[in-house]
Amino acid sequence: MRIVTLRRITEFSEDHPKVKIPLLNWYELTKKASWQHLADIKKTFPSADYVGNNRFVFNIKGNHYRLIVIIIFASQKVYIRFIGTHAEYDKIDASTI
Repeated sequence: MRIVTLRRITEFSEDHPKVKIPLLNWYELTKKASWQHLADIKKTFPSADYVGNNRFVFNIKGNHYRLIVIIIFASQKVYIRFIGTHAEYDKIDASTI
């Protein structure tokens, strides 16, 4: 998979250093994957969920953080839309993700 963009992970990790290693682990596993549907994702990340409109949620660092991405299977691209805590997610307008 091609992830757009690592910069979002590195910038978030600067403010939240405890999540840097788990996010980089997610990045490396995702980069090596060639997912075609949710079942493939769940083989790599069993707790991943599809939430509609090509958006998938990954629980990071023991479910302390939430990573929301758009996955376009045909082009093998992953677009990072949100990284944050559950509390931070609750404060944003989910329709903008």
